[in-house]
Amino acid sequence: MDLSTHFPTMGVNSVNGVTIMNRFDGSTCTALTDRSNFTHSAALTSIATQTNGLQDPFNFSPRTSSSLIALDDRSIDTISDTNRLTSTDIMQTTTDFFGLDQFAWNYQDELTGLATGTFNQPATPGLFATRDAIDSTIAQTTQPKIQLVGGTLGADTFTVLSGIQYNVFSGNGNVEFGRGGRDVIDLSGVLSSSVDFNLATATRGGILFNPGNGTRVFDTLNFSNGSQILFEGIDQISFADTTLSLSVTPNDPGFSQQWNLHMMGVQNAWRFTTGSTNVMIGIEDTGLGMTAAGNIHSDLRSDNTLLYGDNSKDDFFRNVPGEQRIQSTSHGTEVQGVIAAASNNGIGISGINWNSTVANLDVLDNNPGDLSLAQATKVLIDYANSQGQRLVINMSLGGGDIEPDFEQLVAQNQSNALFVIAAGNDGQYGISNPASLASRYANVIAVGASWGTEDKNGIPKAPGSRISYPGWWGSNYGVGLTLMGPSEVLSTRAIDSTYDVSFDFDSEFNGTSAATPNVAGVASLVWSANPYLSANQVQSILSQTAYDLGATGRDLVYGNGFVNADTAVRRALAIAAGAA
Repeated sequence: MDLSTHFPTMGVNSVNGVTIMNRFDGSTCTALTDRSNFTHSAALTSIATQTNGLQDPFNFSPRTSSSLIALDDRSIDTISDTNRLTSTDIMQTTTDFFGLDQFAWNYQDELTGLATGTFNQPATPGLFATRDAIDSTIAQTTQPKIQLVGGTLGADTFTVLSGIQYNVFSGNGNVEFGRGGRDVIDLSGVLSSSVDFNLATATRGGILFNPGNGTRVFDTLNFSNGSQILFEGIDQISFADTTLSLSVTPNDPGFSQQWNLHMMGVQNAWRFTTGSTNVMIGIEDTGLGMTAAGNIHSDLRSDNTLLYGDNSKDDFFRNVPGEQRIQSTSHGTEVQGVIAAASNNGIGISGINWNSTVANLDVLDNNPGDLSLAQATKVLIDYANSQGQRLVINMSLGGGDIEPDFEQLVAQNQSNALFVIAAGNDGQYGISNPASLASRYANVIAVGASWGTEDKNGIPKAPGSRISYPGWWGSNYGVGLTLMGPSEVLSTRAIDSTYDVSFDFDSEFNGTSAATPNVAGVASLVWSANPYLSANQVQSILSQTAYDLGATGRDLVYGNGFVNADTAVRRALAIAAGAA
């Protein structure tokens, strides 16, 4: 199917010349807004996979210091990459949404009518907790009694109070998961055999309950005296006779260093979904780094990465005089690695989404054949619609004016397309374009950048705090800021040199460029859990379930707070089960 037939209906952009745009990792590029000579005839195609026993070139040993292991001096160009690109056309395959009504939902909403409490009561800090517990109160009704306990972004220990009929525990991500810290329920005085388990799955089990920020699916432990523990976001439960692990740990050796996934609670959300082919992820960036032989990074999912002719190939930076190459990294390769690195394959790192199709289109650098934002967006929307897929578009870029044609596409696709866009790296008030559209459209998420436990120099930071380096870069803030995501993270990298492209991993992918794909990946999990949601609903769920930072409620510095994958997915499942 030739998608170029869609373009004649778009017309030529009204803004001529060049618009300065930013890759929000601190570098700049140009994007041509005049595409009057646009003549693409490509179609989105898939990459055929050949593995031939690829080995992981690195030993991702557990962290033994306060700083991430530097990976940028290591290259895998000596490793034979046999993920060859082919032009297998998948346009003939149509994927329908799966029907949730086919499942026999049996959630028990036995807590209906209880007063919902004030969220959150602080948990007992665990060994690795680095953030002060949130101030809150215990909400109690006369009968029965309920305790609501919310954790920090670190590892927390949750303790059952006697005389309470319902203990409700919410883990909120765990930045220390890779170092062995766990969000744990302490039942060390209880035998596991004395407890009745009611653990939720993607289709059944658990209890629907609203702790104050949206009805969600909670796991439960039931005791013979009628008391219950309701919980979410918990990594493990410690009994007198055993320890029950609940989080999902893939076998990728770099996963222990991906604190960003841990802090978002992705390891808990994976219990319910690792992504679905009902969702497509579009990346509007630089395209992918490819070798002269047509290979992409060995730790990207080549079996369901879609190409759009030569446009999906990163042209890298070039010195304009003489077109001589200079060494550079592939921004689009790093973005895709965060969202969709090949997971549980025993090499490299883990992507947030393991299964959804991904298309990486080049809209940056002003190279011949690059697309405008409007053109790339239309390619992605038309393809996703033809496949019956929901569409999450990642845009780790910004600057200049908003293309009218692009804004029109945003406005026309508020049900089926969610735009996740970097807020900007100026470190000042004001959200960059096109992320500023979040102030006008509910299917746009403007993403700011947060630290983990330390900055790139090893200086301790409160997890979730807004990144700001005096004299370098800082996360923009202001009206329209929606969510915060982690930055300065580990991802895949392609390096261009005089001779060819090589691949390795970058331990410091930074800027709101890096925060944005973290949020986009989580959004794709939410939509995978419930594809009947609209894009507006996905945005609302992510905002409602975010971990509150800064001033109580939504504020100009942190928006709705730090994205929480587990609570968001549980909220999506509750809506699928009929909850309001």
